[in-house]
Amino acid sequence: MGGDTVNMMIRSGFVGFMGDPANEALRQDELCNRNMCALANNFVDFGFTVFLDTVLVDRAELDFFIALMSPRPVRLVVLAPGIDVCKDRNASRAPEERFDFDGYERLQVEMANEFSDVGWWLDTSEETARETADLIIARVEHDAAVVNPTWNGWLRRLHGG
Repeated sequence: MGGDTVNMMIRSGFVGFMGDPANEALRQDELCNRNMCALANNFVDFGFTVFLDTVLVDRAELDFFIALMSPRPVRLVVLAPGIDVCKDRNASRAPEERFDFDGYERLQVEMANEFSDVGWWLDTSEETARETADLIIARVEHDAAVVNPTWNGWLRRLHGG
């Protein structure tokens, strides 16, 4: 399930993640994250595998997702097709599905800094969405370890985790 789809449930007063006012954009981003995780939890609890399709920029946001999904296991797969492919894919979307964003370079650097030691970085530059999904289903348990939250890292290390 995609964050964009969840955000489309807001019919009046919608503010995009880069929109103004900034405090409302942040509030709606949190609401989207909470709703995505609540819906995912329901599916997981009924035995389904769920993919959450959204952009996480830093470890704090990943930890927020882990907390909302707890005690269910969370695996991080970073789709990394490269900046040029991201720009091309955005440009090829229907006009109503495109988003104005010029921070690809900064986003790539920040994600590399935050997630270089966690998750499965998957170059999807040559795959379709369907091929990417099939690849993830086939390999996620082997290539993406369950991510532990960092908020209690000291205690986890104390207990050998």
